[in-house]
Parts: sequence; C-alpha cells; structure tokens
Amino acid sequence: MHNALGFPDLLRLIDDRSTAFRKAVADAPSLDVQVPTCPEWTLSDLAWHIGEGRHAWAATVAAGPATAKATPDVPAMPEDREALTGWLADATGQLLDALRQAGPDGECWTWWGDSQSPENAHSVARHQLQQFAVHTYDAQLTVGTPQPLPVEIALDGVDEFLHTCVSTTSAWPHEPAIVDYHLTEGHSWRFRLSADGARIGPVDGEADASATASASDLVLWFYGREPLGELKLDGDPRVFERLIAWEPA
Repeated sequence: MHNALGFPDLLRLIDDRSTAFRKAVADAPSLDVQVPTCPEWTLSDLAWHIGEGRHAWAATVAAGPATAKATPDVPAMPEDREALTGWLADATGQLLDALRQAGPDGECWTWWGDSQSPENAHSVARHQLQQFAVHTYDAQLTVGTPQPLPVEIALDGVDEFLHTCVSTTSAWPHEPAIVDYHLTEGHSWRFRLSADGARIGPVDGEADASATASASDLVLWFYGREPLGELKLDGDPRVFERLIAWEPA
C-alpha cells in the first residue's frame, strides 16, 4: 500500500502539472494537431477539456453536498496562444481556490459513490491531480516530448485509481479472483473480485493474477495510454482481459 499524498501536496502538484500542460500547449507548432492517445481530439480539444473540466469541478466543490455535478458558465476559450495559456491558468486557479476554501474534509458530489474513496475535497484533489498528470502526458506526447509521470504523482496515482476507479460494490460477473499489483518502486496492492464487488485490502491466499511495472507505466496503462504488454504479467491473463472489459453497473 501507499500512504496517500497530503492535501497541501496535492494542491502543489496540481499546480505543477497545470504549468507543465500549459508549456506543452505553448510549445506546440499548432493547436490543430491530433492527440495520439486521444485520437478523436486535437490539442485544442484537449485544452478545452482541461479548462472546462476544472471550472466544473471548482463549482462542484464549492457547492458542497449536492445531487449532481455543477455546470457553471465557462468563459469562452481564446484562440490566441498567450491568452489560451492564461485561460488555462485561471481555470486551475479556480479549482485550487475552491479546494482550499472547502478544506480536505469538505463534502461534495462525486461520481464514485460506491468506491472506497470518500466523497470529499481531498478525494477530488487526488483524482484531479491524476487527470492533469495523464493529460499532461497526452499533451507532451503530442508535441514530441513525452515524459514519465513524476514518481510521487504516479505512486499516488496507482492507489487513487484502484480505490476510486476500480473498487465498487457492483458484483464481479466471473469466478472470484485475487489480483496483485507490484511496483518496481517497492509498493504493492491487492484486491479481491467477487460477488461483493472489487475491494482493496488484505486477502489471504495466492494471487490468481499479478502485474509488475513502474508506477508511471501502471498509471498510464490504467488510463489506456500504454498496452497491457508493457507490464510483466503472472498468473491467469484472463483476469486482466475481463477487468479491461468489465463495466460495473
């Protein structure tokens, strides 16, 4: 297991990845270039996704407990490159201000209600950091300067993804399985897939399948940026194939 990053570190690293994303946008020869890892998007589309999404999550956090994600009026995205980077910086600033105002325990709407992540600002900050990190990788790849995710971000990213995006109370539709993830940096996670869903935590017995990789490679695989073949796999490969295809109710 990995000790989750503290709230101040999450905010610092969101700002760091925002800066790196804006640099990739500023360095791009054109905003019309296709993003290889999001082939339906141009870099301009990706920039809009980042800006619009951060405004929406800022408003959602500020709204506190609610029944749905907020839908604020988002300022139009400028076409001028310098103005665009300023627009992106402002969107990140709105998000960071809302998170600071709410504090880590501030409750708010999230889409991961039945996961093992709380519905609060700390969990939002964790997930927002990973969104920024992966999309910064997308932007860097687009302009020809891809870099692995920074280690402290990627370490938290494995833990965050498993607790937020994988854990669920929806029934696993196959035979029960134990899955281990091992990082070359020395951390490991285990979860059980069963009729009770997917839950992270200690489980006795041998793993039915395991994957080993660096934290960056594992996070990028989780988000579909790297193929399964980039990981060292042991055990029954069908478990991972089923996990990839699984769409919990």
